[in-house]
Amino acid sequence: MPDLLGATNPVPGYDNTSVNRNIPVSPSNTQIQNVPDPSRVTGADNRTEQQDASQGSGQIRYDSNFQAFIQQLRQAQDMSQSLSRLMLREGTAVTSGMSEGIAEEMSQAIELLKMDQGELLKFLAAQMKAGTRFGGALFALLRNAYARADSEGVRGDILQFLKSYSDWSSTGHLEGNLLRNLAAMAKAMPASWGDQLRQLLAQLENGVAAGDRRGNIGLLQQQVIPLMSAYVSQTHDLGRPRELLSLLTLDLARYENGSEEKLTEAFHQLAGYGTLKGMLGDIDDKALLKLLQGSQFSKASPATQFSDHLAAAAARALRGEGSAEVQEVFRNLVSAMLVNESVYMPINHYLIPLELEGKMLFSELWVDADAEQKKDGKGQGEKCMRFLFKIDVQGLGLFDVVLSSREREVDIMVACPETVVPFSKQVERTISQILVRNELTPTGISVRKMERPVTLTEVFPKIFEGMNSVNVKV
Repeated sequence: MPDLLGATNPVPGYDNTSVNRNIPVSPSNTQIQNVPDPSRVTGADNRTEQQDASQGSGQIRYDSNFQAFIQQLRQAQDMSQSLSRLMLREGTAVTSGMSEGIAEEMSQAIELLKMDQGELLKFLAAQMKAGTRFGGALFALLRNAYARADSEGVRGDILQFLKSYSDWSSTGHLEGNLLRNLAAMAKAMPASWGDQLRQLLAQLENGVAAGDRRGNIGLLQQQVIPLMSAYVSQTHDLGRPRELLSLLTLDLARYENGSEEKLTEAFHQLAGYGTLKGMLGDIDDKALLKLLQGSQFSKASPATQFSDHLAAAAARALRGEGSAEVQEVFRNLVSAMLVNESVYMPINHYLIPLELEGKMLFSELWVDADAEQKKDGKGQGEKCMRFLFKIDVQGLGLFDVVLSSREREVDIMVACPETVVPFSKQVERTISQILVRNELTPTGISVRKMERPVTLTEVFPKIFEGMNSVNVKV
């Protein structure tokens, strides 16, 4: 304080009274960031209300959730290319950097991909079934009722039932999350607290094995959360344990909402509406649970087994096993999966890796069953079904296939590697013959050299419609 007042003896050669007095003011200097003041107009500066004003800077935008999603969608690497780096048997740096556990998971996944044309059809059908949680007669009925409902109360209760069903059908996943987060919390805490949490973790493991959902919820609510609250308040640890506690509470809320009691209660709420009473009134609790259990995807299907092995290998890699390149590939793969399955995405997405006739093929398939194709690029377009295939063929390279179908009329555009261009006319004739053989009419078949991989937003402009509902700004 005395030095701030200038009451102390001055230091020779240093006059601190002039330190802040001779700063030049330059109104044209854009590096100066003016404080926003709505009551006055300030000069131009370097401030921007968004990060990544340019498309390629790589920074995350915060002015718009939807624009950030579009940016991530553009920058996400193709899953097919990431998978080809992991699975091709030609010997790569990635393969040599795998740990024993990752290599075992990947080898089991590769064994599932050996199939012929008939097995490929079954695999594709199984994957579509595994990716459709809300399939069957009951959900078709609710979908139609939601579309016809005039009351927001009816729509809200239908959505609440679907949410409860989603949590109920995710029971195994939620229980696994709870156990993993508790174990990580105990590991990150001092031994005096961690030992107490491990005892509760052992009780929760027993409860999960016994299927005692109500007891598990009580244990978490009455013992685990109070213990963690006491730990945070006494130690002021705002790090890893507190972050995991936030995740645990979210999973606990879903775990509780997915109980059979909550599920049947939400269903009976629907049966009370006049528009649904006649269709749902005769279904009791046992019949409902049996119906819903039958509608769940088959956990024994090859599609699900493949995804399970891939997820296990990714988990090992992201925990630090394997080389840095292996971790990077899995990180790109998981990131692409999360972006492609975003709630903003109005199109279906499937992953189709296989080994056919001795060659590895890694394909991604996007489907928009309600696309629009404009005539001559003008006016109101026709409704059509549009597909985008990205196919990475071992020894050839990456193909982009865009298929549009209206009734029995089919347009196909193929972008191929340079090595395939000399055979483009032959490929066009073969595709036309395949369509005619299946009683379809080829209206436009073209095969051209790939200049650059096509993006999802180019093929499916409907994605931009999400801006109307999810373009949240802060």
